[in-house]
Amino acid sequence: MHISNIMMKIGRNAKQASKSLRCLTSEKKDLALSLICNFISEEKDKILEANHKDMEFGRGKNLSDAMLDRLYVDEIRLNNIVKGLKDIIALPDPVGTLVEKIPRPNGLTIRKVRTPIGVVGVIFESRPNVFVDAGALCFKSGNPSVLRCGSESYNTSLVFQNCFDLAFKKLGISEFCTQLVPTRDRSAVEEMLKMNEFFDVIIPRGGKGLVGLVQEKARVPIFAHLEGVVHIYVHSEADPEKARTVILNSKVRRPGICGAVECLLLDEQFVQKHGISIISDLIQAGVLVKGSDELLGIDGVCLAESSDWGKEFLNMTIAVRTIAGIDEAVSFIESHGSNHTDCIITENDELAEEFFMQLDSAILMRNASTQFADGGEFGFGAEIGISTGKLHARGPVGLEQLTTFKYLVDGTGQIRS
Repeated sequence: MHISNIMMKIGRNAKQASKSLRCLTSEKKDLALSLICNFISEEKDKILEANHKDMEFGRGKNLSDAMLDRLYVDEIRLNNIVKGLKDIIALPDPVGTLVEKIPRPNGLTIRKVRTPIGVVGVIFESRPNVFVDAGALCFKSGNPSVLRCGSESYNTSLVFQNCFDLAFKKLGISEFCTQLVPTRDRSAVEEMLKMNEFFDVIIPRGGKGLVGLVQEKARVPIFAHLEGVVHIYVHSEADPEKARTVILNSKVRRPGICGAVECLLLDEQFVQKHGISIISDLIQAGVLVKGSDELLGIDGVCLAESSDWGKEFLNMTIAVRTIAGIDEAVSFIESHGSNHTDCIITENDELAEEFFMQLDSAILMRNASTQFADGGEFGFGAEIGISTGKLHARGPVGLEQLTTFKYLVDGTGQIRS
């Protein structure tokens, strides 16, 4: 069957599943997610075997270490996937939630309530856990989902799809509530992007190339998850010990995720007292430090190129430069950042608020690791991605962000004059 026919069938089936899923009770949705947890645990060996095949495929494609790390699943990561599912189960169902009640002078009562967006398309690269997170979040929020994984994560995603199918079949729920695009053919992505009669929103989860393609060609509204060019600005009034621990964790805990810091801005006054210890910590941890001219006197620092400012490294590399003050820091972040996540380290409350007010990133932090830029850490159970756009959803996209609203108007026979 031609790829366009495959995608049309998938879209039509998802649209048909939309009504039944929208009306499904919270209890039945949670029961289905519980069964999926069980099936993932039971299918552990198959999942790990499939992931081994995907890793071999990824190495054959010469994927970077960062991409291979995102692709890799072991028992610990599998347990975390199940934990994320259980966290989603524990969250309240947003569908039908009363947002606002508006009594009108004419006796009408207007209720604003949450309702599913509709069919959600998710296009992701490498990370097979996205299939589970996205599928579960869409399902609980009443949205059928169509998930197109990267070619390298196809085998693992296929086993996860089977776990969803088994749970749905056992409870008599439509198998079309969560569908994996059954091909590695790249043309499936372009087909999805023009299927506005079936998809209500598309969420790209991947690198700059994927997101750029989606933004350029989509006829469907999108939640854009841009690259994470994350900055930390260390102010002159920063606590040096907080700075050392926060910066180190922000870079080395998992350097290949979008919340990892990529650029460090050190206040000139801070550098004079504590700059060497901060940079030495990074170098001793195995980080390649690319610094501006004035930092080259520190042992182990190599000269940054112009292309290093504003770059998402996704590995054990960081760009570091000195900054004269908050105005220069804000200007630099605005010029080189991606509106994803940015952080200030300071003990000055007034200056921290100024940093928050001046910048317009989706997530702004103070004195905390940027690796907390994650839906699970925000209490959302999991996330489909971090939206850097400004309309509808911004920041981590969880259950509530996957709903829109409708107005329910109750009257007693009123007519308009």
